[in-house]
Amino acid sequence: MKQIKNQLIFIIYTAIIGAITGLIIWGFLKLYSLGAEFLWDFLPKQVSFPLYTVVVCLIGGLLLGLWKHKFGDSPESLDRVISDIKKTGRYQYNNIFQNFVSALLPLVIGASIGPESGLAGIIAGLCTWVSDKLKKFSVKLKELTSIGVTATIGTIFHSPMFGFMEPIENDDDTKLPKTSKIVLYFVAILSAFGVFALMNHMVGGAREAFELGEASYDNVNWLLVIVIGVIGVVAGYLYFYSHKLIHFLLKPLKKYVVLRCAVGGLALGAIGTFLPLTMFSGEEQINTIFGTGVAIGAGMLILIGVVKILLTNICIESGLKGGHFFPMIFAGISLGYGFSLLFGLNPVIATAVMTSVFISQILQKPLATVLLLMIIFPVKLVPIMLVGAVFGAMFKAPKTIG
Repeated sequence: MKQIKNQLIFIIYTAIIGAITGLIIWGFLKLYSLGAEFLWDFLPKQVSFPLYTVVVCLIGGLLLGLWKHKFGDSPESLDRVISDIKKTGRYQYNNIFQNFVSALLPLVIGASIGPESGLAGIIAGLCTWVSDKLKKFSVKLKELTSIGVTATIGTIFHSPMFGFMEPIENDDDTKLPKTSKIVLYFVAILSAFGVFALMNHMVGGAREAFELGEASYDNVNWLLVIVIGVIGVVAGYLYFYSHKLIHFLLKPLKKYVVLRCAVGGLALGAIGTFLPLTMFSGEEQINTIFGTGVAIGAGMLILIGVVKILLTNICIESGLKGGHFFPMIFAGISLGYGFSLLFGLNPVIATAVMTSVFISQILQKPLATVLLLMIIFPVKLVPIMLVGAVFGAMFKAPKTIG
């Protein structure tokens, strides 16, 4: 009886953690939206000059470098956050506010990153703090912290199933019985997503629906679809090897965090001046690709996709840290649309295949990849996305990546 009571109490605490997670995510993204709107919409109308993007990104990089010089080079990558939780069952929480600022500032200045890494670390630290306060539940410390990260991922990407699968696919290390863990995961995810959706409804800030056009299998040249999949693998290796190269080039600046962040800001501003679609996470720019892709042209779309891959690695390696999910989804869509114009393929089919192969090669998690991409692509494309994701996962990152 006591065990059942403790389980119920723990479920209640999990729901509360989920609700707080949803509120923090909404607040973080709202601040990001307000900051970006001020910096890239309001201010340019008041003070406009040709090098505005370069100056803003350079100053932003310098400010971020100074902040990190004082408070540490955070946030850590999502993989690192999850890995630390798996190893130790906890995540440090003595610098949550510092991590919050370090995660927010690069997004506001337009870095080619997503918010998931910074938010996952913040929520993981919060969950560990709560667990430390609930001593009688300390045996379940690992579960509470990992569940908080799961709720974060599911809420950010508006995909509870992706939030559930991404951290645990290929994971056999768990103390709770399988059913109990699933229940707790979904209590937290639904609680977080519910509060997040409620705040969006009450105050505003909901994401726009993706408008892709018709996804038709009619008259599809499947040989060319296979070619698109192979190009997706090539894009994956571009991601891996460009990461290695940029890591090598910036390694001499590892101890000089201010200079390193300034270099990243300068690169972001210079590239963003000529190719503005490569800035930011890419989530909002997806509709731009599908809405004006024909006008942009095949060559430019392919160039944008390639540069997006390079710029994302530059941002992350230079200290403008964040997640890579949406930037790489955008890169895959830009490449897929570009090659669809060259080959005369349905752009929705081409982008779905390209992105499935590309993202799965990076994540090495086919099912999680498909669940993630279902927030963009229609359900009818799940079969070809799953085939593409399995194909992409066959090609792993080179062992030499630093």
